This record gives sequence, structure tokens and C-alpha cells, in this order.
Amino acid sequence: MSALQPLNTLLEQTTVARDAALGVHRNALNAVAAAQAQATQLAEYRQEYAQRFGTQFQRAGAIELLQCYQGFMVRLDEAVSQQQRLLAQAIERGETAKAALLSAELRVASVRKLIERRIAEAVRTQDRSDQKATDELASRAAWLRLAGTAPGAAL
Repeated sequence: MSALQPLNTLLEQTTVARDAALGVHRNALNAVAAAQAQATQLAEYRQEYAQRFGTQFQRAGAIELLQCYQGFMVRLDEAVSQQQRLLAQAIERGETAKAALLSAELRVASVRKLIERRIAEAVRTQDRSDQKATDELASRAAWLRLAGTAPGAAL
């Protein structure tokens, strides 16, 4: 089965590549989860902050305090927006990693199928060769029997 050695080597290489793609995909999924958690945390903090200080401004307060609040809310909104962009990028990287993983899995499956076909073809070829040898042996045996029983065959 030395004819299969290159295919076995190719299978090993594609399996290693698939395993690497799986690791990248897992890392991408972890990054998406972390970005999602961070985005959720920022959004919740923004909402809590707005509720906590929103009621305070219903009472009389200093204009400086209101300006600080508004400035912080602007920066918080920017942070939330930035985190949403990071989350979108992480999701995109996750989808790219998923596509690469699926492609790698398809290559591994294709190489395995090719190996199976080559083995099946080798078995069929060997079976045909064995059948041909058996038929040839049977033909010779019949020919020898006929030649041995024919009149004038014994000289």
C-alpha cells in the first residue's frame, strides 16, 4: 500500500490544518463572547448611570454638575458605540473562521474519501487479477485433461 503513502501524508497535513482552523474558530467564538459581554456591561452601566443621575437633575442643581453629567454621557455613548463596532468585527472574524474551518473539514473528508476509493479500486483490481489467475488455472487444467484423454495422446 505504498501507493497510498502520499495520500496518507496529505491526510495528516489536512488534519493538522483543520485542527488549527478549529483552534482559530474557538478563539474567535471566545472573542465574540467577550466582546458581547463587554458591550452588554457598558450598555447596562450607561442605563444605570442615566437613571441614577437623571432623577438628581429633576431637583435644582448646579449647571457644572449637569455639564459634567452630559460630558460623561457623551463619552459613555462613544464607548458603547466603539464596543458595538468591536463586537461586529469579532462576529465577522468568527464567521470567517467558521468558513475556514468548514473548508478545512471538507478537505479532510475529501482526502479520506479519495483514500477509500483508492483502496476499493486496489481491492477490485486484486480481485480481478485473482479471478483471472483462477480462470487461467482452470483453463489449463481442462486443457491438460482434454489433451491427456485424447486418442493418441500417450506416446
